[in-house]
Amino acid sequence: MAEHPDLIPDRQTRPSDEERERAARRLQDAAAAGRIELAELDQRLSEIYGARTRGELAHAGRGLPEPARTDSLVVADEPGSRFAFSVFGWFSRKGRWVAPRAFTSLSMFGGGEIDLRDARFASREIRVRAFALWGYTEVVVPDDVEVEVKGFGLFGAFDRSAVRSRRGAPRVVVSGLALFGGVGTKAKPAPATPAG
Repeated sequence: MAEHPDLIPDRQTRPSDEERERAARRLQDAAAAGRIELAELDQRLSEIYGARTRGELAHAGRGLPEPARTDSLVVADEPGSRFAFSVFGWFSRKGRWVAPRAFTSLSMFGGGEIDLRDARFASREIRVRAFALWGYTEVVVPDDVEVEVKGFGLFGAFDRSAVRSRRGAPRVVVSGLALFGGVGTKAKPAPATPAG
């Protein structure tokens, strides 16, 4: 006999305040989209704030579509860093970090990598300003966000291959200058598990 889903050990773990807030936002979005009525929203919000386990928290979201990875991409945490710099060297900003509203990089006679696939965003729109002067910078974005590239290459190249439209998803704007150098952009799948 299969075990009841709400009795699986992970579902018996107590939820965090962040998990409660994420569940509440999901219900509020569902009400705004007409999936549940306001009276039901009030009742389910009471369930969320009274939930003692993740299973009870999950039960409050019954009948709603599963949240997308991008639904938990924007966080209120402080950014991990705002600037990267390399001269005759290499920088790398990747892994789990909080990307600020504006991140600036400068590569002179060197290079660098800004990888946003495992990052959380400090805002629904973040800006990456990449300046490659006789150098190279690569910006890697998750393939489930909207991307706009509006940099300029002067005796260099500013790649636009990551440009994509994802209405309603968080947005990344890549701008800057490639002077006798290059700025590359790539869209790749995000990690299987959300950044945490």
